[in-house]
Amino acid sequence: MSLTEKIFGSMAKKQTRKPTTRAVRAASAVLLSGMLGLTACSRDYTVAYLYATASGANNAPGVINEYGIAYQSGALVPINGTPVTAGTNPVSIVATSNGLFLYVLNQGDSTVQEFAVGTDGKLTSKNTYKTGTHPTSQALDAAGKFLYVTYTYQPGYSATNPGPGGINIFPVSSDNSLGAPTNVNVGNNPVGIATTNFNNYVYAIDAEPALGSGSPFGVLLAFSQNASSGALTPVGSTKITVDNSGRSVATGYGAGTVPSAIAVDPRSRFVYVTDRATNQLYGNLVIAGGLLQPMQNSPFATGLLPVAVTVDPRGKYLYVSNFNSNTVGAYVIDQSTGAATGAVGSNATSVGTGPTCLAIEPALGIYMYSSNNLDNTTTGMQLDPHNGTLKSTQNSPYPAGGTPTCIVAVANGAHATQVVQP
Repeated sequence: MSLTEKIFGSMAKKQTRKPTTRAVRAASAVLLSGMLGLTACSRDYTVAYLYATASGANNAPGVINEYGIAYQSGALVPINGTPVTAGTNPVSIVATSNGLFLYVLNQGDSTVQEFAVGTDGKLTSKNTYKTGTHPTSQALDAAGKFLYVTYTYQPGYSATNPGPGGINIFPVSSDNSLGAPTNVNVGNNPVGIATTNFNNYVYAIDAEPALGSGSPFGVLLAFSQNASSGALTPVGSTKITVDNSGRSVATGYGAGTVPSAIAVDPRSRFVYVTDRATNQLYGNLVIAGGLLQPMQNSPFATGLLPVAVTVDPRGKYLYVSNFNSNTVGAYVIDQSTGAATGAVGSNATSVGTGPTCLAIEPALGIYMYSSNNLDNTTTGMQLDPHNGTLKSTQNSPYPAGGTPTCIVAVANGAHATQVVQP
């Protein structure tokens, strides 16, 4: 006989002997609820869901791998035998703040796909929208009202006729469908974008190619966001101009040589950019008006070919995936200066081959995952909230269909998430 059956059986017998008072019934309900709650927090309880995009072979459609995240261990369990079909070469996936919808950016066919997240974690395709040619990254604003998508080629330009890119600004409707986008022209190769939780600022990174006999260089662009329209206005050193040939040119803050990823801390005080050419992490302070100021002692060393960066929900720790080192670097964020220093004992945690994206589940904020592009796996890690160090989750790494490119996690149900005040 199960624990639940024993409880119900005992209560039934008591009720046959004599009536129970309202207080007794209430106390019994509380006791039962507490015991069932302990059962719900067992090893098999799914605290969150993880979704990993992957490209298909020979230009075949991409897929999305669906996993449940175990509450106590962080282990991943597939929740659908067959991955969900995506567009061609999906490169980015983001979730709405309520975890009920996802947007997948497909580089091969220049589209954004909208998916609904079911109560069982399974995805349902809803709509597909065209973006600018060869999109590279995306970000939702804090209010969930606008989706920003960077793309590589403005109209009239292509891989055979390279030219400047831009940012599509999609309005998000109340049902999470996307409206017709507006556009902001930027430089030649926008590769990353991030929004702030406070103050309505948007930051993008632009990897400019070598010109003439010069070297390639990175540009960090700063914009203020109109909260009503989503429109972006350059601020500080950011300037968008047009050269003599009619191409838009973007100038702004320094971002190394070949910037690859960008992240903003939850309090919107610090902006971090990885440089995959020099193996460095650049840190910037957000000052009045959204302007940027380099951190003292920036840049900070990373592993080989850093391609992704994320900050934990508490804003205390920063993590970088190093594609050529097959590691994830862990850093402690100085809360006064933003400086990133290596977490003791966890400065280079080994993961799968060719790690790309990183995602931390929002329900507990302690399980992190990397999509591993070259060995078709997802690595699970548990971060220590006291010092930021990492250790592998149970049975990690986990197999993935296709060639993994990026990941995102959403909470299962109405879990509390970490709230960080400015």
